[in-house]
Amino acid sequence: MSFQELISRLALALGIGLLLGLERGWRAREERPGGRAAGIRTFAISGLLGGVVGAIGQSLGGAGGGTAIGIGFAGYSIAMMVFCLEENRADKDFSATTWVAAMLTFTLGVYSVMGDTRLAAAVAVTATIILALRESIHDWVQNLTWPELRSALVLLAMTFIALPILPNEQIGPFSGINPREVWLIAIVLAAASFLGYAAVKYFGASHGILLAGAAGGLVSSTAVTVSNAHRAASREGSPRLLAAGVGVASAIMFIRVCAIVFVINPGLLSLVAPPLLAAAAASMIYASIAAYRHRQDKSQDQTFKFRNPFAFWSVAGFALFLGVVILIGRRVVDALGGTGAIIGAAIAGIADADAVTVAAAKLAPHPLANSEAAIAALTAVATNTISKIAIGGIIDRGRFAIKITLMALGCFIAGAAALWVTFAIVGL
Repeated sequence: MSFQELISRLALALGIGLLLGLERGWRAREERPGGRAAGIRTFAISGLLGGVVGAIGQSLGGAGGGTAIGIGFAGYSIAMMVFCLEENRADKDFSATTWVAAMLTFTLGVYSVMGDTRLAAAVAVTATIILALRESIHDWVQNLTWPELRSALVLLAMTFIALPILPNEQIGPFSGINPREVWLIAIVLAAASFLGYAAVKYFGASHGILLAGAAGGLVSSTAVTVSNAHRAASREGSPRLLAAGVGVASAIMFIRVCAIVFVINPGLLSLVAPPLLAAAAASMIYASIAAYRHRQDKSQDQTFKFRNPFAFWSVAGFALFLGVVILIGRRVVDALGGTGAIIGAAIAGIADADAVTVAAAKLAPHPLANSEAAIAALTAVATNTISKIAIGGIIDRGRFAIKITLMALGCFIAGAAALWVTFAIVGL
């Protein structure tokens, strides 16, 4: 390691200590000098000390270097522990935060010299943010309910434990089911439901449902529809407002499909953009009217309240159903070739319009003509919209289903009119 690089790495170790020490010092700013075990100066020196120990260990190398670093860390930790214990006795407190933060500062100082400087800086910033959010985190934990904690743990386990170990290959009858693909659908459904729950809890029904619809629509408007349909069936929310959330998610989905086409095959955009944007406008108009009418009833936010972030088995079952639908759509395309593209798009679009759009955009202008690829993509979007009507009818069978149907009809009318004009202009 060159001298200049060593100096820059030691400077990073010092900067990490200053960053963590700034938060610790700010929190104890009202204390008299010397009234705390560690402040900004102690943390800054701790980071630099870790950098020096790391440099010594690197120069020694091998077992000697590792031993030097281990002895330095142990000695620093014991010394800091003694001072933190005395501070806790004086304050009659049981906090170990300062001690842990100090050990992390020393360790990051060592790693700044011996490891990836970007990772060291990122960890330091993350740790500082966590320390600075102490009150917010404590308030959040205090207000956390058991269903919320349970659902969060299940969602984390689904994402970081189950997903990595699932096989990413086609298995089962006809070698068509991909377990990881189905599980990803389940994660998206669960995340959309959890996001809606959290948004309503922290922003209220009127704003929370619409925000959750917008965020969920970036990934899957179908997931938003399933979540809101279950809420409506359980009488946990206003059917009008829940339908407005689906309207926002649908509008985002229409725009998202336009963006996919623009990135993969811009030549198709002139054919698919007018009907999709017209449908997005109709969906947003419906959502705006529904949200405005909801706000006229001041009792709605107090009357309805989400009770559970999501139900695991219903999410898993619906994800499996959507996976089977995608499988059938792919098999139809494989069996019928180009002539089955539109039929396959219609089937697969029930679950996911994005995958069909990507495939159609890549197949144009050969072997599919631009008009055929555009019709396939629009067919997938149309059946995806129809699936929202079916979801509302099957799960809710009430006012929510009726309002979703009205929203979908408005999208169909606007989109069909724009498509007719577009095809008339281009002579198709």
